[in-house]
Amino acid sequence: MKDACHDDIAYRLIFEPPTTDTYMRLRREAGMNPRSAAGAALGLPKSLFAVQVVHVGENEGEHESETVGMGRVVGDGGCFYQVVDIAVKPAHQGRGLGKRIMGEIRAYILREAPENAFVSLLADGEAHRLYAQFDFKPTNAVGMAWYPQPSND
Repeated sequence: MKDACHDDIAYRLIFEPPTTDTYMRLRREAGMNPRSAAGAALGLPKSLFAVQVVHVGENEGEHESETVGMGRVVGDGGCFYQVVDIAVKPAHQGRGLGKRIMGEIRAYILREAPENAFVSLLADGEAHRLYAQFDFKPTNAVGMAWYPQPSND
């Protein structure tokens, strides 16, 4: 695990998926679309790589820690990798945590992905500025999504 300090605030990196509750909370706090708890519980353990940023602080003499950032890589581990769930709690944004997360993800992909692997992500809002710093470029492909709903039969 790596530690870092920023303005007397300590952060620690943990290289494992967040718990379902932490995942759901961080997505909500970061303004991301919700996912089902059942889907998160099923999918999180299948991550190829995951990193969490944990804020380590002290409150009235008691040590506290809270996950304030996360990122994951999913895919088949050979041909296709997708960067997902890049989130930082708003109170901790602007401190380079998104860059730390993406730096760890980039290092993982460079270390593990075979030559010519396809690495993709979806950039919402201004997130493309962060991703461009890690060599991601816009494509001419049209992104499409399908959100299947359970049958009401």
